Amino acid sequence: MDVNDAVLTRLTVREYKPDAVPDDVVDRLLEAGRLSPSSQNLQPWHFIVIRDAATIKRLGEMATQGPCLGDAPLAIAVVTDDTPRAPLDAGRAIQHMELVAWEEGMGTCFIGIRDADQNAAIKEVLSIPAHLVLLTILPFGYRKSANMGKFGRRNRRALSEVAHSERFGNTYTHSG
Repeated sequence: MDVNDAVLTRLTVREYKPDAVPDDVVDRLLEAGRLSPSSQNLQPWHFIVIRDAATIKRLGEMATQGPCLGDAPLAIAVVTDDTPRAPLDAGRAIQHMELVAWEEGMGTCFIGIRDADQNAAIKEVLSIPAHLVLLTILPFGYRKSANMGKFGRRNRRALSEVAHSERFGNTYTHSG
């Protein structure tokens, strides 16, 4: 699968088979994150690999905005330095990990942990130092069903609605 195919076909996955994710695939996910570009090459991220089913289930119960986390065979917590650009840089790393997962036949779902109390409790479970920021926990697994139902590809806004030429509001036109 080339990158464009991955971008065009990737879906958010919320239901996973219980199959374990092989070590070499986990390594590829981590390398995709590690090798991502970052502002001033600061690489403001840490990745915590979580395989213990009881811990993943507990995290899924704690992260009320992401109950699908609890059923995944693998989770990776993304932790950043507490700097202004770190979330953007980590987003690049996360996207690379998501695309590699898709290429491997797996999916994930970005689990936002915006509630301060939930975030603090999860940081404690994962022994994340106070000076670092827990950005997300990504569940990873093989898609339970090829039928994504209501979670399948949604309609996207037309390019003409989101792309502009030279200045905002000027209709984008491509040459050729």
